[in-house]
Amino acid sequence: MDERRAEQIGEIIREELMEIIGFEMADPRLAPVDVTAVVMSPDMRQARVLVALHGIEREQVEGMNALEHARQYLRHELARRLNLRKMPELHFEIDPWQETASRVEVLLRRAKKTRGKAENQP
Repeated sequence: MDERRAEQIGEIIREELMEIIGFEMADPRLAPVDVTAVVMSPDMRQARVLVALHGIEREQVEGMNALEHARQYLRHELARRLNLRKMPELHFEIDPWQETASRVEVLLRRAKKTRGKAENQP
């Protein structure tokens, strides 16, 4: 299968999952969940859904459990919305770049604070 097509399908699935999880599901355990990427297998039968989980560790575990519990519902909703011959199986994983990204955000905030203090000094 064309690699570009797999990327396009992955991006469409990511957008739809963000909408379903963020706006249409009422489960409060899914509040700290953000879908960061969807990586399709070459045969398009498997989709690795990378998620960023926010909050304390207990909330993160509950968020992953809620995703696993809702896996078939999410797949069914995607099949209803998207016109694909075969809907891929969803496999949820924690995004390994999540910690790096949050570290970068902390460093950027710290730099902004430091820059503001340096500009105010004579």
